[in-house]
Amino acid sequence: MTETSAALVAGLKQEIARHIVGQDYMVERLMVALISNGHVLLEGVPGLAKTRTLQVLTSCLDAKMSRVQFTPDLLPADLIGTEVFRPQSGEFVLRRGPIFTNLLLADEINRAPAKVQSALLQAMQERQVTIGEETLTLPDPFLVLATQNPIEQEGTYPLPEAQLDRFLMKIKVTYPAREEELQILKLFDREQIDRSDPTRVLSLHQLLDLRRQALEVFIDPKIDAYIVALVRASRDPNSVGLKGLIEWGASPRASLALKSCARSLAFLRGASFVTPDEVKEVAYDVLRHRILTTFEAEGRGIDSDEVIRVLLKSTTVP
Repeated sequence: MTETSAALVAGLKQEIARHIVGQDYMVERLMVALISNGHVLLEGVPGLAKTRTLQVLTSCLDAKMSRVQFTPDLLPADLIGTEVFRPQSGEFVLRRGPIFTNLLLADEINRAPAKVQSALLQAMQERQVTIGEETLTLPDPFLVLATQNPIEQEGTYPLPEAQLDRFLMKIKVTYPAREEELQILKLFDREQIDRSDPTRVLSLHQLLDLRRQALEVFIDPKIDAYIVALVRASRDPNSVGLKGLIEWGASPRASLALKSCARSLAFLRGASFVTPDEVKEVAYDVLRHRILTTFEAEGRGIDSDEVIRVLLKSTTVP
């Protein structure tokens, strides 16, 4: 990483810290997603600053941002757009929806019905949408930053596995520490007096340049082999003492995501090569939504995070 790039990364972190107290883990993972050009799903109870953090992050970027509040009555046309008939000319005119943006903030994404999820799936995977007979390419970059509430299930639609797999990471947002919560109260009082907006510190051109630099971070073939071994172990639960606990393991897309996230994390920390430690750090966020546990595992209180812990412990580190 060059000195200029290091200054940009430090400046972005500093600007976010001016408006968000704590949640350093979430902020770092969001920056990993930006560098890796991947979509992110934030899961946490209400009041943990998920939406606020995303808004601050997008405000720090010189990019176009749209926010959509997902609801059960949302229609695909409300998201991607539609063709509107103009009686004056007798023609249909294309009206683009809020998805035509660089950063789509999808708030409470699991409240949208299946048709909306299907339309969003095409956008997330192919970065294009189909309106009528026309297929339109979305802006570059295009990232979906989504939130969902894990405790309130009334009026929600569980995300299909195919769509979950399109998220680069699923980040669990936790409660702040006691001292951080005290700082939140002080920040709240200060903002009542001075409501300054976040400063834009990173342009799209600079972001794309950071991505190119991140690709120069060296990854030894042994690290590739470690990533593949870790992912393949999730498909063979008997080999790691998880018999009857994994319904479906992670796909090759998980291997690609692990490599990309580990490389971006190393880059953001100023390293010139990836170690197994970076792979281990991002493993939970990359794999937890890609490993489906069985009813037996649920009955025993074993979730995907516990499965990943066993996989990491059982897989030989190079």
